[in-house]
Amino acid sequence: MSQELYVVGMGASAGGLEAFQRFFSDLPPDTGLAFVLVSHLEPTHKGMMPEILGRHTKMPVVQVEDGMRVRPNCVYVIPPNADLSILHGKLQVLEPATPRAERLPIDLFFRHLAVDQKEKAIGIILSGMGSDGTLGSKAIKENSGMVMVQDPASAKYDSMPRSAISSGVADYIAAAHQLPAKLIQYVTHAPAAPEKHVPAGEEPTAALEKVFVLLRAHTGNDFSCYKINMINRRIERRMSVHQFDSLPRYVRFLQENPQEADLLSKELLIGVTSFFRDPGLFDFLKEKAIPQLFHDRPKNTPVRVWTPGCSTGEETYSLAILLKECWEDLQLEGGPAIQIFGTDLHKDAIDKARRTTFSTRIAADVSPERLARFFVHEDEGYRIKKEIRDLVVFAPQNLLVDPPFTRIDILCCRNLLIYLNAETQKRLLPLMHYALNPGGLLILGTAEGIGGFDHLFSALDKMSRVFQRRELLEQPRLEMLASVLPHRRVRVAEPEKPGVPDMDMTYAAQRALLDYYGPPAVVVNAEGDILYVNGRTGKYLEPASGKVNNNVFAMAREGLREEIGAALHNAATRKSTITTKGVRIKSNGGFTIIDLTVRPLADPAARRGMLLVVFEETTAGQAETAAENGPKPSGQAAPATELEDELCHARERLQAATEEMEVTQEELRSANEELQSNNEELQSANEELNSSQEELQSLNEEMQTVNAELQMKIEELSQSNSDMKNLLNGSEVATIFLNTDLGIKRFTPQATSIINLTASDVGRPLDHFTTKLNYDRLVQDSTEVLDTLVPKESQVHTHDGRWYNLRVLPYRTMDNVIAGVVLTFADITPIKQLEQSLRQQQECLRQHQVELQAARDYSQNIIDTIREPLVVLDGQLRIVSASAAFYEIFQVTSAVTEGQPLFEIGRGQWDIPALRQLLEEVLPSNTQFKDFRVEHDFPNIGHKVLLLNARQIVSEAETARLILLAMEDITASSAAPRQTVVQS
Repeated sequence: MSQELYVVGMGASAGGLEAFQRFFSDLPPDTGLAFVLVSHLEPTHKGMMPEILGRHTKMPVVQVEDGMRVRPNCVYVIPPNADLSILHGKLQVLEPATPRAERLPIDLFFRHLAVDQKEKAIGIILSGMGSDGTLGSKAIKENSGMVMVQDPASAKYDSMPRSAISSGVADYIAAAHQLPAKLIQYVTHAPAAPEKHVPAGEEPTAALEKVFVLLRAHTGNDFSCYKINMINRRIERRMSVHQFDSLPRYVRFLQENPQEADLLSKELLIGVTSFFRDPGLFDFLKEKAIPQLFHDRPKNTPVRVWTPGCSTGEETYSLAILLKECWEDLQLEGGPAIQIFGTDLHKDAIDKARRTTFSTRIAADVSPERLARFFVHEDEGYRIKKEIRDLVVFAPQNLLVDPPFTRIDILCCRNLLIYLNAETQKRLLPLMHYALNPGGLLILGTAEGIGGFDHLFSALDKMSRVFQRRELLEQPRLEMLASVLPHRRVRVAEPEKPGVPDMDMTYAAQRALLDYYGPPAVVVNAEGDILYVNGRTGKYLEPASGKVNNNVFAMAREGLREEIGAALHNAATRKSTITTKGVRIKSNGGFTIIDLTVRPLADPAARRGMLLVVFEETTAGQAETAAENGPKPSGQAAPATELEDELCHARERLQAATEEMEVTQEELRSANEELQSNNEELQSANEELNSSQEELQSLNEEMQTVNAELQMKIEELSQSNSDMKNLLNGSEVATIFLNTDLGIKRFTPQATSIINLTASDVGRPLDHFTTKLNYDRLVQDSTEVLDTLVPKESQVHTHDGRWYNLRVLPYRTMDNVIAGVVLTFADITPIKQLEQSLRQQQECLRQHQVELQAARDYSQNIIDTIREPLVVLDGQLRIVSASAAFYEIFQVTSAVTEGQPLFEIGRGQWDIPALRQLLEEVLPSNTQFKDFRVEHDFPNIGHKVLLLNARQIVSEAETARLILLAMEDITASSAAPRQTVVQS
């Protein structure tokens, strides 16, 4: 079905075999996909999964061998006691490098699959315990792959699916038997080439700009500064999920479904991070960079660290742990003066970082020593200790538009720049230079660099991408990182108006008069830039060649340039109208004579400083132009008077310019002296202001982030207090919390029924109170538990007869510090009453058993006294007991007789059909028989003639129904047979 080979990695643990069976039972055998199954297998047992799964699919199912190339329509199963990787489409079997309890084979394979297959990688998480596969799924999403997760409700063990879903990487969530249809739907609609639907390139298309606009409107974030190719891949993947074949259709879908905007923004903001990623970098920092940083610090000056794009905080906490270790190794005085700021655009990631809890899979990245030193192990994973958490402040921040942190010593910005386009990178690197202190360190990702900014940073370690801030005589100019998304103006057609107001008619008339009868004119500012043009000025002004320049000095034609400069200067200086007559301008091969008038504009106030320049052509000038454009007689010379007038005029202009230059030079000399003095003062003030501004800005940023952090902690504390109050009140267990001095810290309302406590008693010692308990070791037990940390448990009762199960436990904080004692009193009065009732019943039963045994002994004595043989049978006609006469006459013992069927003893000598029939009817029919004659040659005793009598033994307890069989020996007196009598 798919044109290109997709490799589907499937991970499962407990309950995974059932999920695999359901998946492949509903999967066609001709999908064109390759499936690699990774499961947690017993390392010492032979793998049976290929054989089992082979019954549920027609595809070949084989166990992976080293170097095996993946083929379409095949299923590959990981071998026991092995890790799996893939390189260029070939599966590699690796020996496990970690202890069995710490192996994460699904994460390992998914990571390699993501790097090797990129967008052709598909990950599926099925039933299992733990969180294996979550990090690998993130890597697949990071490389534009797709992730499917089994619905936790349908999974036998839902820990692995829930972990993957909570990380936000799942594209599809469904039951195991529903996933094949969604998988086929995805690969069927997946495009062969991304550029078919989302054009590649460095410039966004109109449809892509609409996507940026919709994302910015919904999330407030502008993604137009990201690399277009990366954006294209992310959007293409979302289009494949929803089966859209064109970007405009997806834009429409995005516009109508706000939740898709959330999913797309999360797709663009996926952060792949872990603790102590790239160990070589952290070794370099610990051995060289950070010790030098601590040694160069002035006393009581904190080391400030900033990690923009921190994601869920793993790298930020790694730096905090590293700085803490270096501080302790250097044995510096006082507490660690460390301030770390972690910021990210993704608010959900910031919230997760603030919670300080991480799954058990971090054990693969954090050494056991650091886990024991800086983490607290909990049921669901690990929690950062308070001493590390207090060093870090997390806050949401958009690095592209929000102000940066300043006076930073270490700026760790890894794997963020690779997602941004070149223009944005060029703006960010000077900003990072500005944020760092002199000699501060910039840490980038392994695929990032400083580009053309070698003058800002020098490389300390090229392999680890650690750079140091260079000092410059002049700071580089910082550009505001505003949105690069172009804003297009949309012209809206206005409805046609039915009539034209009188004001519009007046304006139209004035406009026509100016165009036809007013002289050409321009309005310029003090620098000569043209702000407004009236009439046709082409005779006097023309665009200069090269870059567009609307300055009047650059556009003035020959003959006008000198005059207009002097006129503008005089008009602006004297604040009066300046008119220069007879200005000769060369245009169109001839000359035009005009009167140049420059008038300052005073009204309205907004136009002060602007100048109106009017070009008024004279009659003589028009005639001269016509004459010069016509044919001229050969050898005709200009009149001498005209040349004399022009020369005189030039001398006047030169004289005026000379005088003006002398005045200007004097003014400039005086102004230069004043400026030098002012410059020194301003420079000093500027340095102070810059320092104060940076301090205030940094303080403001810290206050804002700390305030947000405190507000979050207050809300969490309020919620925790509410939960704790409801929990304690709902448990109906009397609880008292004591401090280390055995003073009352808190108590539940149920505790007042045992000790007379009120709200004002908080803080008073426990031994100040009289309890209602018949127990005087309460204070002593609390002291012993506080000293030994061994809990105590005992059962105590009150004066009014109520019983409680008393437990005395040490009070442990989140950092495993003992901060007091907890007393709990669980009401066990009903249990005690039940125990008393049971004891009474047991005593009655014991007495009954004694009486029963006495009765049995009495009966047995009677039976043993009777000289005739007697046998007691149960419902299955097995011998329960027999009299001494029976054992004596027939010469048998109780050991070989009791418990045996009557008809099997003595080699079956009692197996008489008539006798069997009579005995089998005694109990069901409640009958009896008398004088049943038996004549037989018995071993050892010879020929005997017996009369048998049988009846049911009736007792008050009908739990066991028995038969009494009596035998009378009539051998000596047997002359004639007797008739058997049966009675009911």
